[in-house]
Amino acid sequence: MPFEPGHIVMLKSGGLQMTVAETTEDGVQCLWLGEDGDLFRETLPEAVLELVPSVGPEDEDEDDDEEEEEDDAEDEAENARRKVA
Repeated sequence: MPFEPGHIVMLKSGGLQMTVAETTEDGVQCLWLGEDGDLFRETLPEAVLELVPSVGPEDEDEDDDEEEEEDDAEDEAENARRKVA
């Protein structure tokens, strides 16, 4: 899988999330903050990295749509109760 600058990756064996800074013939240059806030940069072979699934705007919109549908259903139920009473 080709990695691109800006992708969030991590070692397949686990660890901290890293940001892809650049891809070269030598590997994938990654940046990450250590536990003490130190910035690290290392070139790693592509074979040891995996892409971290991201939550994009599309995923957030789906959650919002579900909440709106629930709210609409509650409003309709309340309006139906008012008409019956």
